[in-house]
Amino acid sequence: MTAYEKAMQPEDITRLFVERSNAGDAAGVAALYEEDAVLAYPPGSRTVGRAAIQELWEKVLAGRPRFEPEQPLPTLVSGDVALTSTPPKDGTGARAQVVRRQPDGSWLRVLDQPEFVQPGERA
Repeated sequence: MTAYEKAMQPEDITRLFVERSNAGDAAGVAALYEEDAVLAYPPGSRTVGRAAIQELWEKVLAGRPRFEPEQPLPTLVSGDVALTSTPPKDGTGARAQVVRRQPDGSWLRVLDQPEFVQPGERA
């Protein structure tokens, strides 16, 4: 198993996601999620669990998309749980994630809403 850089601050996850996605590393992207994490992607769907998230990203990254870094908005932290968000450059409205501090002090995503679909839009 590859030893990946850990997100030692909640905001690190966004940077690591972009770096790993642009490298085509679906396993590295999935490593940013807890084992039972829930990803609201594709829009209107849910992908549950790290293995399913990795499988999804293998398909997405096969097309070699390029992701641009997005400046994180202020993080809201309560104990070992935090809410992170970014204003997306692709016009999808907002991105938000709930992350949890791990026993080693690093952070992983628990819930990930990469796009918010307005009522009446695609589902």
